[in-house]
Amino acid sequence: MTIKLVRALALFCVVSFLNDTHADSGDAIGEAADWFLLRPGVEKAYGYSHAVRIGDDIKISGAVSMDDEGNPTAVGDLEQQMKNAYADLDKVLKHYGYTFDDVVVENVYTTDMAKFLEVSGYRNSIYTKQFPTGTWLEVKGLALPGFMIEIELEAHKPQ
Repeated sequence: MTIKLVRALALFCVVSFLNDTHADSGDAIGEAADWFLLRPGVEKAYGYSHAVRIGDDIKISGAVSMDDEGNPTAVGDLEQQMKNAYADLDKVLKHYGYTFDDVVVENVYTTDMAKFLEVSGYRNSIYTKQFPTGTWLEVKGLALPGFMIEIELEAHKPQ
């Protein structure tokens, strides 16, 4: 059931992004989607794409702390999991020629909000110009046991 939920959420996010892009920006209509897979095998197995760019906008699926086979890493260490997630997000942003300065929305899902609040100061090294909009939510669980944090982004950069 968890995998089905992850697939449904990923599809919902992409469809919502596409609908918002087409409704809000006449420039994006007719532009091809540029999909990106960070870990193709894992993403195909779970049924999602890590990111898509349409026009000037990028939607990045939630990043978690995992190895190239999709296994959780830094289990039990939320701070390291957060750093690993940001490292993956940086790879995706760089693929498109973007930086964290271009991020306009950041949503954080964590299984331990109190611990996240203790270590969230690390974000000051990620967002050096301004913080994006976003939401922080404590959740009962994430896609796999062992994941403690998931971070999704939206970025915008006029080309």
